[in-house]
Amino acid sequence: MILTNRKPTTVGEVLTQEFLEPLGLSQTKLAERMGVSPRLVNELCRNKRAVTADTALMLGRVFGNSAQFWLNLQQKSDLWEATHDAKRRERIEKAKPLEVA
Repeated sequence: MILTNRKPTTVGEVLTQEFLEPLGLSQTKLAERMGVSPRLVNELCRNKRAVTADTALMLGRVFGNSAQFWLNLQQKSDLWEATHDAKRRERIEKAKPLEVA
């Protein structure tokens, strides 16, 4: 696994800086378009909530891109966090690889 010190751009950063702000769209208006609570959108923007498959599908539908785009952003952030958090990395490194004959 290749480790990088640069933290990937988060879903919240992309959602806010590349979609909401340029489009002049508020979190509340996005929530209305998605059919979700404003709290959910706010938590996404603040990186307090992870993107689920359902949320990714809704974001893709609203913005005209793919669910995979949003899931990839989330996955990159999740993997970076898992490999850069000492306690998590220690727990992960305890996993024992299979010995194939």
